[in-house]
Amino acid sequence: MNTKQIRLSVLDQSPVRKGITAEQAVQETVELAKYTDQLGYTRFWVSEHHNTGSLAGSTPEVLMAHLAGQTQNIRIGSGGVMMPNHSALKVAENFRMLEALFPGRIDLGMGRAPGTDRLTAAMLNPSNQFREQDFVEQLYDLNNFFHDRGEPGTPQSKIRAIPQVKTVPAQWLLSSSGQSGVFAAHFGMGFSFAHFINPNGGPEAVAAYRERFQPSEDLKEQQANMAIFVFCSENEEKIAQHQALMDYRFNQFEKGLGLSPVGYDDIKHVVYSPAEQERILYNRKRVITGKPDEMKAKLTKLANDYNVDEIIAVTITEDFQDRLDSYRLLAELFLAK
Repeated sequence: MNTKQIRLSVLDQSPVRKGITAEQAVQETVELAKYTDQLGYTRFWVSEHHNTGSLAGSTPEVLMAHLAGQTQNIRIGSGGVMMPNHSALKVAENFRMLEALFPGRIDLGMGRAPGTDRLTAAMLNPSNQFREQDFVEQLYDLNNFFHDRGEPGTPQSKIRAIPQVKTVPAQWLLSSSGQSGVFAAHFGMGFSFAHFINPNGGPEAVAAYRERFQPSEDLKEQQANMAIFVFCSENEEKIAQHQALMDYRFNQFEKGLGLSPVGYDDIKHVVYSPAEQERILYNRKRVITGKPDEMKAKLTKLANDYNVDEIIAVTITEDFQDRLDSYRLLAELFLAK
């Protein structure tokens, strides 16, 4: 694969860094969207997380409306809407409205995890049974709502998603296990593998998706990408500190302690047990860091391993300028005009 063919995109979770407010975190997401639009990134996705104070991104469809109005060319999407928390009709109407406002620029990325703990998920949708079949039925219903149709005799045949618009958002299924890749192939949707969540099995999941893909009226040719934690800097000390912070965050999360905003000075003296060190080595597979020349080789290899031409970068830094700089350096490597 020629490195010039690799497209770059963004998944942003509106991280609440130490010392800033949630309002500031959301404004940083807005600034990052405008900046990566100028740099030539392909798409900018925002996440849905609940009951997580260190991530302010809870309502992607609301944030997307603002981001699309603040940008010109970059596709704006959800990474993703967690379908168990919502009705298919409400998702269809939210995204039809976005299409009415910004036709041809909207991505509907969908996941089948709740994006939170089970207690919060139950509050979001008290009828949620976490069943795979429910998710599949939602995808069928969503497709019918987007195309104003339904099986005769069913409630869906009598309901129209409003506003009725001519365009349909690009639909993607997100997965960290591979199962949703099978669904994406069946429904003729795009497929995005979350390597930043699970570093194993991604290339195989993409290959299975490609092998089984069935064209749909909305997507004629298969479309796949992968997402990974990324940090690029010309400063080796910043790279080392970033990796140390990521190690700490993964460790805290796996211990059920959540994700509290911390800085390097807070964690630089932390000593890990042998078991924790083993998990740190495993979780480092979810992250790619390095100086620009290293990153070009690492990301090119990753794209080749996955057989994709698009990488979604997820970057959380202690300093916002470092986040901006990382995306700029990546753009200089792959998106030079």
